[in-house]
Amino acid sequence: MKRTKIKALLATPPTGQTVLVQGWVRTFRNNQFIALNDGSTINNMQAVVALNSLDDATLKRITTGACLSITGELIPSPAKGQSVELKVTALEILGDSDAEKFPLQPKKHSLEFLREIAHLRSRTNTFGAVMRMRHAMAFAVHQFFNERGFFYIHTPIITGSDAEGAGAMFRVTTLDANKPPRDEQGNVNFKEDFFGRETNLTVSGQLEGETYALALGDIYTFGPTFRAENSNTTRHLAEFWMIEPEMAFYDLQDNMQLAQEFLQYLVRYALEHCADDLEFLHKRAQEEEAAKPQDQRSELGLLDRLRFVADNDFQRLSYTEAIDILKNSNPNKKKKFQYLVEEWGVDLQSEHERYLVEKHFKKPVILYNYPKDIKAFYMRQNEDGKTVAAMDVLFPGIGEIIGGSQREERYERLVKRVNEMHLPEKDLWWYLDLRRFGSAPHAGFGLGFERLMLFVTGMTNIRDVIAYPRYPGNAEF
Repeated sequence: MKRTKIKALLATPPTGQTVLVQGWVRTFRNNQFIALNDGSTINNMQAVVALNSLDDATLKRITTGACLSITGELIPSPAKGQSVELKVTALEILGDSDAEKFPLQPKKHSLEFLREIAHLRSRTNTFGAVMRMRHAMAFAVHQFFNERGFFYIHTPIITGSDAEGAGAMFRVTTLDANKPPRDEQGNVNFKEDFFGRETNLTVSGQLEGETYALALGDIYTFGPTFRAENSNTTRHLAEFWMIEPEMAFYDLQDNMQLAQEFLQYLVRYALEHCADDLEFLHKRAQEEEAAKPQDQRSELGLLDRLRFVADNDFQRLSYTEAIDILKNSNPNKKKKFQYLVEEWGVDLQSEHERYLVEKHFKKPVILYNYPKDIKAFYMRQNEDGKTVAAMDVLFPGIGEIIGGSQREERYERLVKRVNEMHLPEKDLWWYLDLRRFGSAPHAGFGLGFERLMLFVTGMTNIRDVIAYPRYPGNAEF
């Protein structure tokens, strides 16, 4: 008999039909009631064993974590909270689990402990829900762009370029770390390396993406990126996934509109297609909030936050206007901000971004026209000589979730900016060529997929929305 997934069975009218389910034991009560989960849904299937139908040796092996194959009759359930249950006619143990040694017991475990057993945490309700939602969001990303005629481009993971100019990159090399070859000046001779030059793991697929936008029109990338920043925070990872659309013939206004449509599409998709997991995560987040001091609690629950984004047009606001609001805000005047806003030109912190979204406007905000001195070299310079056509989308509870800009399409302006920022013009020859041969206005943005996952799941640490987090001092599993 072919196995049926529990998600499908829970939606099937029970007529006493014989079915086969396979999964892992969550709990076993009174030698009768097995709560079985196969990962297809947050909900368990209750399988009822008739008294004295199994020998004692088999009953002792039905422990939390054990893997079972159960054949039985699907019947209406008299128990509360479930419409069907399984009347067991045959049971096979596919994999034993030593009850005394299995780390996941039927109780609440801390997220810190679960990170230490990341190979097993996927069997908990929380991580099952998060990973099912991660799948749904990845699917929705591709569906959104496909519906709009974008092309999915796979940009290189190993690259010689530093798109952000920040230098925080992981080096890729086949040279002997203990005795690397040296040139006449005593420097490491990368000409003898595999690629014949220095290479790194990519920090962004943007620059390569632009080359295809200026040929195919609208493209997007969705792949792993790497930052060797020593940021040991709840919002940073060394390895994460980025979604980066690039669009020919777009200006900053077009870019902002696409970003809003994209985020609202993803949030609405989550609300429509992930109801069971969202309900569980909503209740989980409520419990976490209740444990916080009153002044630190969020005004909106998870489901309300999602609807808040889905239903509201985003407020568009220039950086200059934002600085004026922040300088005159009560938290700034009363010195309650950790970073006081005193002058134009400062880089905004998460506390400033969240104030604008959650307190001042009470809706998502898109900030634009940032000072050029705090932004990357490739952003289009505005005519005021001080700002660039950059934008950031700010969300409640998260702060910045998207960063983007109209790209500088004018060759002379871009070369000047590259030199001002002391970037190696010779390494960017191919990127500059785009401005020499049929340049066009174009724009794009980047969405960190894990930042999106933090928002839609209500999780508070970015290490808990990716299967195996990579961060300073940790590359376990």
